[in-house]
Amino acid sequence: MSNLVARLLVAVVFVPAILALLYVVPPIGFFLLVLAASAVAAYELFGMVNPGDRIAQSFGVVVTVAISVSLFFFPRDPRVLTTILIATPLLGLLIPLARLGDIQTSALRAATYAFGPLYCGVPLTFLAILRRDVHPGFVILALMLAWFGDTGGYFAGRFLGKHKLYEAVSPKKTIEGAIGGLFGSMLGATLASLWYLAGSIPLWHALPLAVVGGALGQTGDLAESLVKRATNVKDSGGILPGHGGILDRVDALMFTATTVYLYLMWR
Repeated sequence: MSNLVARLLVAVVFVPAILALLYVVPPIGFFLLVLAASAVAAYELFGMVNPGDRIAQSFGVVVTVAISVSLFFFPRDPRVLTTILIATPLLGLLIPLARLGDIQTSALRAATYAFGPLYCGVPLTFLAILRRDVHPGFVILALMLAWFGDTGGYFAGRFLGKHKLYEAVSPKKTIEGAIGGLFGSMLGATLASLWYLAGSIPLWHALPLAVVGGALGQTGDLAESLVKRATNVKDSGGILPGHGGILDRVDALMFTATTVYLYLMWR
């Protein structure tokens, strides 16, 4: 119960602030929030896989910030996108050579530095691009797919959960919670289609999008849990009371944001 109260208090503070950034403040204001979240998420990720090496961690954060800024200001420039996709993995693979440390963890660190900046920098920046170039409502849709899914999964798992979903990675998650999470995402998509995005996304698009986005969001949550278990960390950080770190809060959002962005690109 104390954890739930902490979650609610954080929501009371952050939801009005996010709505103001989406609908009142110029687009750059929301991007600055996204940029800060991407930087903190990168700091937490590299801190988990490479604890104690502040130089290497700082490099990962700087690359993540550079990716986010480049993508936001040049989202349709093929030269920028190609450079990001090619240069980031190549540079990341070189970090363990310059900062060798424990040879037993060098492969994990190389993979994380090659992929981590893209993981932390690109999906959240999609939200800022959606806010500026499409409609703020699609940002809310991505948020609701993740957060309604998380809430539905929390209550379904708490009161109905009996069968483990993936015990080796996340012992507390259940199949019933996963199903409840999908219904939560579908509820969020229904509200979007019938309310704040009425006329912009039909219900027959919104519901399949919720199933795909919600399922991928839950998979993103499991993927981050896998990293935490592999590095023997309970939470990615402690910046949000009752929520853990930033990465703990946006792991599903990274996938729902990407799903919504790609849907709008291909529809």
